[in-house]
Amino acid sequence: MSDQLPSQKTWGGRFRGAASDLMTKINASISFDKRLWREDIEASKAHAAMLGAQGIISADDASAILSGLDQIAEEFERDGVPERVELEDIHMTVEHRLTELIGPAAGRLHTARSRNDQVATDFKLWTRRACGNVRSAIGQLQEVILLRAEEQAETVMPGFTHLQVAQPVTLGHHLMAYHEMLMRDFDRLLDADVSMGECPLGSGALAGTGFPIDRESTAKALGFLDGPTKNSLDGVSDRDFALDFLAAAAFCSLHLSRLAEEMILWATPQFGFVKLSDSFSTGSSIMPQKRNPDAAELVRGHSGRIMGCLTSLMVTMKGLPLAYSKDMQDDKEPVFEAYDLLLLSIEAMTGMIETIEFVPERMRAAAEQGFSTATDLADWLVREAGVPFREAHHITGAAVKAAEDRSCNLDQLPLDVLQQIDPRIDERVFDVLSVDASVRSRTSYGGTAPERVREQIAKAKE
Repeated sequence: MSDQLPSQKTWGGRFRGAASDLMTKINASISFDKRLWREDIEASKAHAAMLGAQGIISADDASAILSGLDQIAEEFERDGVPERVELEDIHMTVEHRLTELIGPAAGRLHTARSRNDQVATDFKLWTRRACGNVRSAIGQLQEVILLRAEEQAETVMPGFTHLQVAQPVTLGHHLMAYHEMLMRDFDRLLDADVSMGECPLGSGALAGTGFPIDRESTAKALGFLDGPTKNSLDGVSDRDFALDFLAAAAFCSLHLSRLAEEMILWATPQFGFVKLSDSFSTGSSIMPQKRNPDAAELVRGHSGRIMGCLTSLMVTMKGLPLAYSKDMQDDKEPVFEAYDLLLLSIEAMTGMIETIEFVPERMRAAAEQGFSTATDLADWLVREAGVPFREAHHITGAAVKAAEDRSCNLDQLPLDVLQQIDPRIDERVFDVLSVDASVRSRTSYGGTAPERVREQIAKAKE
């Protein structure tokens, strides 16, 4: 590329003095908005084609612009985007190179267009694609979860409340809970994508344009199914689409963090429920015995940064009057950062779940502690002896105390001890006091019984 620059910036006609080096530095965004180069060229091609079709520029100029933009796309794909702070941003970088390639005709590309509607269009196109890429990654993680849940549909483990043993569940059921969370994340990203269906291009700086442009054609060419934005002020100043993406990303990262936290806990010797693969673990520089769950910890840590990205952009936007303010140049970095972190987190979690080794015997042993079938005893008293649940709850509490005093599980209590607590208890109670009987009995829709888990998996596969 030539080192020659125009003698004036695109906005320089009003100014006699040159901008200071610091002004040039703080004003430039090419270091990060170069990621929009594909979208900028795509939107510019749609705009140039429309200008030619409407007779606003000549067919020859339109053809030269389109050919030049195709050549720039090839150069950027091959060599990357040059970062020249004096050109400020990706939009001027493209236009400057176009001028080098086709001469003065390049200046006609900006007819009936402002950088305000240009950047809004580019950014929305990029964010829509980001939504699609994250949905695809979520889908791959869901597939891995389904596979592992199917393998472990009958594996008994303790379910927890307050991180205390509560009731036995199956590991398949536990994993499918995260599948459901991810399904909502998928839907949120889909909703965010749908909400981006209007095209800002043609809004101008803020008030529209007097040229006879065809906004419907550019919207259609760029895949905006809902047509052009209905208000030019809103068209250039709206960043709801970026916030929608960040909100969905924050939710997804929250769910990933919860799953990561469980992997971290379960990998400790105190739990011993899982063994992390070498592929997603690290060692210690001083303690040779260590196997650290660094990948899971980084997923957990990234969630805070992603949530911070949402907060950052919300704070940026909350005080801005219509229409465009330069603060909005800071809209892209939080979205780019959240996207990169979220995609990496999903991919890392997919690898972890795919390669993790579950330890069913440790899970079963933990489920058999903590009197996890106490509710089953209470339910049996209600169902078989007609005892009101509140009374059954009290009777069961006494049975738990008796088992505690004898350092045994509920199903190991002698029948005569149970009958001393309440004579309505008979030998049939032992049919419900094992952890296997407990999980088999939870057959309500959405319950942990293996047959229900397999049904959930089959529906999810569909």
